[in-house]
Amino acid sequence: MSGEIIRIALLCLLAALLAAAAITDIRSRIISNRLNLVIALAAPLYWLACGLSAWPDMALQLALGIGVFGVFALLFALGMMGGGDVKLLAAVALWFPWQALSLLLVLMAILGGLVTLVTVVHHRLSKRTGQAEVPYGVAISLAGMWLIGERIIYQFG
Repeated sequence: MSGEIIRIALLCLLAALLAAAAITDIRSRIISNRLNLVIALAAPLYWLACGLSAWPDMALQLALGIGVFGVFALLFALGMMGGGDVKLLAAVALWFPWQALSLLLVLMAILGGLVTLVTVVHHRLSKRTGQAEVPYGVAISLAGMWLIGERIIYQFG
């Protein structure tokens, strides 16, 4: 039972860190490297609490994080995403198996569209000049929180 408590506590920690990422992204359009690092470094603790084996389970989680970073770093290079967003998404990818990561990416895309729409409308209504900077970390954080909620709720089902 203590393993379950640790697993839930780590998921709650991730949710709190994601909330912090969303708030700082809204306020300053910056997601701290330290915050992303804490999320990434806490993932192996979660793997241990879930009972993942070093091979192939933990190796696969690491590969997923690296793969997500590589794909979204290309989007960063094309100017389509911020660097903090890429690092946040890669750090969050370390926490979830590929099936859940697929759902996270779909949710992130839908929520990202909504965040973009709200940001652009706000930008235009406040008559600001230049392009609106979209706090995409909000979409990543909300999608991550959705998955966290599923993991906590479904354990009781």
